[in-house]
Amino acid sequence: QVQLVESGGGLVQPGGSLRLSCATSGFNLDYYAIGWFRQAPGKEREGVSCISNTDGLTYYANSVKGRFTISRDNAKNTVLLQMDSLKPEDAATYYCAAVNTFSCYLQREEYDHWGRGTQVTVSS
Repeated sequence: QVQLVESGGGLVQPGGSLRLSCATSGFNLDYYAIGWFRQAPGKEREGVSCISNTDGLTYYANSVKGRFTISRDNAKNTVLLQMDSLKPEDAATYYCAAVNTFSCYLQREEYDHWGRGTQVTVSS
């Protein structure tokens, strides 16, 4: 059974950092691309970052480029999202998602498997 479990969310002040973790199980992460998405209340779920399966190509939404870093450790079945210089507009529920392809995408429709999310609050 494919499972993705996000963790690492919480309350942080503007300018602070958080590291989100996506723990995966039930499938071989080597063959899957992983994406991070977020959804704020009243807004659509949007792609934040993604990483391809074997060569680790990464993509970022313009809104987070230069502040967020995605990485993967296939041996530990984990994908991380390091978030620095956080802004109030980064507050949302963050989800990781998996798709059995080489390339990754920032479009949620491309993903087959989703976690339940972790809440990020950015406030002073």
